[in-house]
Amino acid sequence: MDARETTGPGVKSAMRTVALLDFFARQGGMYSLTEIQQELGYPKSSLYALLRTLVQLGWVETDPTGTLYRIGMRALLVGASYIDGDPVVGMAHETLDWLAEVTGETVHFGRLDDFDVVDLSSRPSRHNLRPVIRVGRRLPAHSTALGKALLADRADPRLPEQLEPQTERTITDREELLTDLRRVRERGYSADREENSPGVCCFGVALRLQRPARDAISVSIPVTRLDDVREREIPALLMRARERIEYSAHHLLHP
Repeated sequence: MDARETTGPGVKSAMRTVALLDFFARQGGMYSLTEIQQELGYPKSSLYALLRTLVQLGWVETDPTGTLYRIGMRALLVGASYIDGDPVVGMAHETLDWLAEVTGETVHFGRLDDFDVVDLSSRPSRHNLRPVIRVGRRLPAHSTALGKALLADRADPRLPEQLEPQTERTITDREELLTDLRRVRERGYSADREENSPGVCCFGVALRLQRPARDAISVSIPVTRLDDVREREIPALLMRARERIEYSAHHLLHP
């Protein structure tokens, strides 16, 4: 490939556009031109021109003053089309509904992306006291049951240099995390005990549709409802749900 194809102005502009949208997606909220420039390091003049173009196209929105920016509606539409068109998410719908019904708790379907896990589908708990759910949210893999189930499916899991704490219970020591992942492999399911959200425990299993696994499902439950019975019951139901999804996938791919 000609080097100019990877270093030309068109490619540089595309890379800057993707990095800008990724910044908005990760950070949330609204940011000034100066704040964005400090984060990304682009020249202010070219960054301003890029922002105005993306505003015109609907990928970025501004506040009434036109001085603060955030992700736009077009990104939501593209993200929704990704989820709607994903065959695995589609196959899992019925089982996620079943799992939410039999557990009565919040159910998640997540996918590993670099060092994070992204929530692609969720079902709310029937209880008033329940975790907040948001499809599309990105959370560190090392602090979530979804992420740990997927990391444990890898012989040499890829981890960030620093394991940032999400709560005071988050495992931030590399060797301690690797020991925890070995326990996940031994028992067949992962557990996040208030490591991502205070007051919430979560159990997860990886979907063995490909190896290493890319997707996982989990059940979140407030610690106030977690007793010895639920401690045993929820992982068992998760494993049944995994079997249902894997069975559906096998028959879809091998009719």
